[in-house]
Amino acid sequence: MLSHTLEHGVLVITVDQDPGIDGRAALTTHITNLVDAHRPAPVVIVLTERAAGHAAVSAVLRAHQWCGRLDVLMSVVTHSAPARRLLENNADTSGPRLVVHARVDTAISTAFTAAA
Repeated sequence: MLSHTLEHGVLVITVDQDPGIDGRAALTTHITNLVDAHRPAPVVIVLTERAAGHAAVSAVLRAHQWCGRLDVLMSVVTHSAPARRLLENNADTSGPRLVVHARVDTAISTAFTAAA
């Protein structure tokens, strides 16, 4: 369902498929566990085309709240314009802003620069 790498000190988590409503909590837990293990590294979550459904977006929004509590910078990458709109319109505004990108390389370089 997901994989992760460290690129230039940035934790990059790739979600390959939407988990459905039943898998949303598990996906959120996997993401937050990775954030905990690699903090204070900034996080970029990549939602592939197959992962840009409502359940995955919801899990990412919950992970964003977690990152906000930890003061960890998080951004999201997806090619899906509807998913980008869902993320931007429903992101928690009480903590660090959720930045949504269309390109992975831009997200990683922006996160790396912001963390430096």
